[in-house]
Amino acid sequence: MSGSRDMNGVSRIKPLGAKRSAIVTVLDVGSTKVCCIIARLKPREGEALRRRTHSIEVIGFASTRSRGIKSGVVVDMDEAEKAIRLAVDAAERMAEVTVDSLIVNVSCGRLKSEAYSASVGLSAPAVQPADVQRVLASGSAHSVNDGRIVVHSLPIGYALDGHHGIADPSGMIGAILGVDMHVVTADEAQVSNLELAINRCHLDVETVVATPYASGLAAIVDDEAELGVACFDMGGGTTSLSIFHEGRFVYAASVPIGGQHVTMDIARGLSTRLADAERIKARHGSALPSISDDKDILTIPPVGEDERDLPNTVPRAALTRIIRPRIEETLEMARDMLVKSGFADQVGKRVVLTGGASQLTGLTETARRILGRNVRLGRPLGIAGLPEAAKNPAYAASVGLIIYPQVARIEQFQARSPARLGMTGTDGYFSRMGRWIKDSF
Repeated sequence: MSGSRDMNGVSRIKPLGAKRSAIVTVLDVGSTKVCCIIARLKPREGEALRRRTHSIEVIGFASTRSRGIKSGVVVDMDEAEKAIRLAVDAAERMAEVTVDSLIVNVSCGRLKSEAYSASVGLSAPAVQPADVQRVLASGSAHSVNDGRIVVHSLPIGYALDGHHGIADPSGMIGAILGVDMHVVTADEAQVSNLELAINRCHLDVETVVATPYASGLAAIVDDEAELGVACFDMGGGTTSLSIFHEGRFVYAASVPIGGQHVTMDIARGLSTRLADAERIKARHGSALPSISDDKDILTIPPVGEDERDLPNTVPRAALTRIIRPRIEETLEMARDMLVKSGFADQVGKRVVLTGGASQLTGLTETARRILGRNVRLGRPLGIAGLPEAAKNPAYAASVGLIIYPQVARIEQFQARSPARLGMTGTDGYFSRMGRWIKDSF
């Protein structure tokens, strides 16, 4: 393993041209499910949304129970490989295409945001495209800490002769061009293990996208992104934060706690199997007590295999008492992430909750109280062909991965050889840019 890695350590797919169609395959590897979506992207006619230059039609979809993954980290390579293979094979059969490379999300590796600034002198009075590329390359030249790898490197804003807040400096007059960069890093080993599990299925990784970024792309509307908004993706094993401001992704963080921890608490507290605890949580669970809780009696299947064991009965109030402290703890950690980000004022009152664990009854109301902000539930929007079962917050990250190629143009890494940056032109797939593990070790 290399000890350190510079900013061009992760390959990027070539941005999807505004007039180019493509077939995109994405893989959402979570702690509770593995989802594979194959989608056809076609250029939009007429005025497009800022982050949606193409219409998206799902042609293949499969979701299977996650195995070998805990809090987004691969803990059993064989089991993770099986789950990935199952999901991809089923999506391939539905789409009637063969997948050889895909875009994957990453929620493991202690995601962390860092900010860098860089500046270069201009050779001509007006800013040329080459000057913009030069300052971006300069901003991308910072090395990260040992054992960390860059997942995203995005320009937040430009400055000309010390005047900040410029969105696009091209053609403007000045002497010194500066840029502020938002860099998202993760633990190299954990990202490498995730890619290894995918490679064992004879698949290449085109690029890696941070889960909070993907979820934000799917669940946030343009006005929210412009004004400033925090998006919390509450998954099975992790809760992650993305912050968008002035239309740009400016911050990411995550904590290894999610819906599975609630399920474990229920299984322990009511002495029942995990599968039964999950079913009880989905059907009867709530983060808020109600007046009928003491009257409603739940039947709890016992843990043992002995058929003579009688089911336990408990009032629903007992279930709420187990769920509520864990939900409050998770939301308090979410609040701490937001405060630590330094963007709490820019976010204002706007918070979006998404991810599978966000669907728990009473969670939105509890979040409003603990976060002290307006909270809405975010569902993936504007996707044709998505199965009805997938039109809920649990699939926000999956849908965000399909949207990602449309915004990849703002990702900046040092240039590779032109041959590596071209589309394949076969079946509309992106060129395989995901050999960064193989190239770099």
